[in-house]
Amino acid sequence: MRSDILPITGALLAGGLGSRMGGKDKGLLLFQGRPLYQHVQQNLQLQVDSVVINANRNLDSYAQSGLPIISDSLPDHPGPLAGMLAVLAASPTPWVAFAPCDMPWLPFDWINKLWQQKGAAPAAWVKSHERDHPALTLLNTTLRPALQFSLAQGERRLSRFLSGAGGHAVTLEDEERCFANMNTPQDLERADG
Repeated sequence: MRSDILPITGALLAGGLGSRMGGKDKGLLLFQGRPLYQHVQQNLQLQVDSVVINANRNLDSYAQSGLPIISDSLPDHPGPLAGMLAVLAASPTPWVAFAPCDMPWLPFDWINKLWQQKGAAPAAWVKSHERDHPALTLLNTTLRPALQFSLAQGERRLSRFLSGAGGHAVTLEDEERCFANMNTPQDLERADG
């Protein structure tokens, strides 16, 4: 492990159905000549000890990254919480930093800022000037049983789970653009144009 990075596992969330992208796998869409997920992968690799990818389809394409691929343990892709549960179960470190595969402009110190400001909380997530970004979160693996229980109860809202688990938001002063998602083909076209 390098001394300049945190002893945290970075997890790239690419397990969604891409419904707002017409069913396309968002992480594999090209942005500035590379698959979108590779931009986030690079961001994570600069900050943490190891990186994994949570994906549920196109596994061969993601495996070309050389990173471990972790699929949801629950059927029917019930959202990012399911991906987080699968990663927490496999994490070699007590802390995992999660990032969606469609945020190519993340600041290169967001994980460190969450780490420094999490206090005793088992979870901390990014808040920008405009809104919360609960998918940009730092979770302790001790939350796994609570997350499993919440999913079994039908909980799908990430922000509700994080708040209920004793987590809190950390406000970052970076430009709002840093936290932009590529949710639709139009978002991607505007950003890449």
